[in-house]
Amino acid sequence: MRDSYDVVIIGGAVIGSTVAYFLTANADFDGSVLIIERDPTFAQASTSLSSSSIRNQFSNPINVRIGQYGTQFIRDFADVMEVDGEKPDLGFHEGGYLFLASSDEQVQILRENHEVQKSLGADVVLWGTDQIKVAFPHLRVDDLQLASYGQSGEGWFSNTGLMNGFRKKARAQGADYLVDGVVEITRVDDRITGVVLKSGQVISCGTLVNASGPRAAKTAAMAGLSVPVEPRKRSLFVFDCAKTPEGTATVNNGHLPLMIDPSGSFCRPEGKFFLAGTVPEDDPAVDWDDFEVRHEEFERLWMDLAERSEAFEAIKLVNFWAGHYAFNTLDHNVIAGPHHEVANFIFANGFSGHGLQQSPAVGRGVSEWITYGQFRSLDLTPIGYDRIVRNEPFLEKAVI
Repeated sequence: MRDSYDVVIIGGAVIGSTVAYFLTANADFDGSVLIIERDPTFAQASTSLSSSSIRNQFSNPINVRIGQYGTQFIRDFADVMEVDGEKPDLGFHEGGYLFLASSDEQVQILRENHEVQKSLGADVVLWGTDQIKVAFPHLRVDDLQLASYGQSGEGWFSNTGLMNGFRKKARAQGADYLVDGVVEITRVDDRITGVVLKSGQVISCGTLVNASGPRAAKTAAMAGLSVPVEPRKRSLFVFDCAKTPEGTATVNNGHLPLMIDPSGSFCRPEGKFFLAGTVPEDDPAVDWDDFEVRHEEFERLWMDLAERSEAFEAIKLVNFWAGHYAFNTLDHNVIAGPHHEVANFIFANGFSGHGLQQSPAVGRGVSEWITYGQFRSLDLTPIGYDRIVRNEPFLEKAVI
């Protein structure tokens, strides 16, 4: 292990490893890369506890394009991440997202979002209640006005498969991984100079990347900086149905999509079971070590789903867990790029539940900024740190 690196990345889960992959894959970058990870098991990482899905159905063009790039990258993942003849299989199930709207406000949002999505070539259609009923006969549609359905480019995949694929490839390309914790970030005026580790080791660096997920604010504070990111808890539940709706659909080879009910509750197929969650009624910041499941949320989402489909009236809970969103309290969107004053402190934080699906595009963008001093493939400037300084939210209407 060296005592100096060109780039030090704090956080070795999917975001940090994606940045490391793109840096080491770029022939124009000839520097050294170190990823520091405090927990090599990733047992409580947002990556490991994520519902691991991807969509193109956003309202802002940048987020749509981030999703589109992520979809294509996931489709090509096995070939791109091949190491020593081994190709990682993400099990990408391109089952689509189905947004349901019952109020006039929800309908307007779906229509406005659809205009943006179609202008960028997203394979998304709007359906009236008759079309919803034909496509998914098990759904009750009396209260619905409109649906937005992603016919391709959206679905779910292996969360740890994505992370481990990036980690293995980055390592094969020359990145170093170190299991340790950062206890101090050294700074001289407007430059980060290095980190001090829990083990006592001191490592200097040219650039520091904050990829520490829900702990982003804690990491930034060690450098005397701030970022509006805090851990918010999300509980997920896996259930079985006495009367499964799978096979009743007339689209997608009879498989169901990831459905977002107007209530905010969602569910999707997960093998023979279903994965579901809902938006918390009370959503405070939680302790970094608080992973207690909010079981009361299961009762509420059960009622929401049972009202939507007879098939969800008799269900049996078979598994559950809680994970953390790295929640951006300003606008629920990622912060990517340099600090406005400390230019070699780079943010890749505040994904607010979208980290896995946005990691390819954001990792690529952050690596471009480090290498070239600018975003080249996709301009991520609107989701940079400057908007935090200005206190100007980056508007995204399609937040789950």
